[in-house]
This record gives sequence, C-alpha cells and structure tokens, in this order.
Amino acid sequence: MSDEFYYGTGRRKSAVARTRLYKGNGRILVNDRPFEEYFPRPTLLAIVRQALALTKLEGRLDVKVNVAGGGMTGQAEAVRHGISRALCILDPELRGVLKKAGLLTRDSREKERKKYGQRGARARFQYSKR
Repeated sequence: MSDEFYYGTGRRKSAVARTRLYKGNGRILVNDRPFEEYFPRPTLLAIVRQALALTKLEGRLDVKVNVAGGGMTGQAEAVRHGISRALCILDPELRGVLKKAGLLTRDSREKERKKYGQRGARARFQYSKR
C-alpha cells in the first residue's frame, strides 16, 4: 500500500469504522484481517462492497478499516459509510451517485433504552385485570 490515502469515518448504531483508501488492487482489510474472514455472511460482504461496486472502483482501491463497537451488521454498515465518505474525498464527482444511493447519510437509528416499570423500551408488563 502506498503512503497517500483518503480517510472517512463511518458510523452505524454503536459501531465506528475508521476507513482509509489507498491506490491498489482491491484488497479490503478489516482490523488487519481479510474482510471475507471478518464478515462471515454473504449479505455483510455485499454491504461492505456496495459503495465500491456502485462507483466501479472495486478492483482499483485497497481499503484498510479499523472498526469497533456494535455487532456484525452495524459494523458492516459503518464500514460502508466510511468507504462512501472516503470516496467523496477521493473524487467529489462520485458524491451524486453515492448520495442518490443513500450511502452518505448517517443512519441515526439507535437502540431505544429500556424504561423502568416496563419490560422493555416500549413493551409493558403483562396486565392482569383480576
């Protein structure tokens, strides 16, 4: 990997992905492991590849990601968000394509907290009339 890189931070739920794009041959490393090994499900692999596939840069850039927090899906979507942001810095012309696909918008949905006096965030304890 060369010294010049493009940086993007992606977030989803409680996952944060710090993404760097390098000129290269399409290798994607997540936490110093190949992303095929890190994300075992095919749907997660597709999520990670989505921004690169959409911009037709899949075989031309190496991606190095440090991701922490959250679960598998949140991390995969945070990686996608980070890659999308870094691609905008790499080439501002790609912004329209990525924006139209909704890849630049931070998905702000978070888990709602459990409330006291209830079984969950919205679910109440079972009500007994008698």
